[in-house]
Parts: sequence; structure tokens; C-alpha cells
Amino acid sequence: MTVRCRGVRGATTCEANTREAILAATRELLELLIEQNGIHVDDVASAIFTTTPDLNAEFPAVAARAIGWTDTALLCGHEMDVPGSLRGCIRVLIHWNTERRADEIVHVYIKGAQNLRPDRSAAQAAFEPAAGSRT
Repeated sequence: MTVRCRGVRGATTCEANTREAILAATRELLELLIEQNGIHVDDVASAIFTTTPDLNAEFPAVAARAIGWTDTALLCGHEMDVPGSLRGCIRVLIHWNTERRADEIVHVYIKGAQNLRPDRSAAQAAFEPAAGSRT
């Protein structure tokens, strides 16, 4: 079978603009993407993280380094500040070398970011926020 570089997308929201909250939200998102797709670190070519302009207390890529992505090319950036857009959002685009077809990739949108891609409900169903938690 042919190995191709596929894009794996994910997004989540963060409860606060703190180092701890950004790292926790990013780690949770990455762990779900890894679990849902069976991603192995050696097959990750690179990852691009973005945050909405209101999140600037830490680089989300630090969470990727903490889970062992030490030799993976990582980049962080801020998104455009579009009026009315979702706040407190962390997004990732992972470039993954895989034999899977594009329609076999599971993209994960959790917490408040579920509204960005309601068509991706299969992976979202795996995440059930605790009662009373904020999105």
C-alpha cells in the first residue's frame, strides 16, 4: 500500500489564558487525535498549532513536546481576529505519513470547537464533558 502525507485536523477550546489551561487542552486534543487515528510519533512529519488572539500564555506545541514529539517539526501561530469568531480556541493540523485513505482519517473537534465542524460527530462522541464544565 502507498504511504501518503495526510492532514489530520483538530480543535478544542481552552477555559483560561493560562499556561496550565493551554497545555491541558492541547494535550487532551492530541491524545484524542492519536487514539482515534492510531498515530505513531515516528509517522508525524510536522504539526501546525494556532490559537485565537486571546490565548497567548503558552505555545501549544509545548504540549506536543511533553508527550514525546521531540524530533517533530512544530509551528505555532495566531489566527485572524475575525469579529464574532470563536474565542479561546486551539487548532492543530498534523501532517501524518500513513497508508490510510483521506476518508479514513478521524478529525477531532471537542468542547466549544464542536460547532466548527458538526459533521465530525463520530470523534466528538468520544468526548463527554463533565457536568457543569464550560465549553
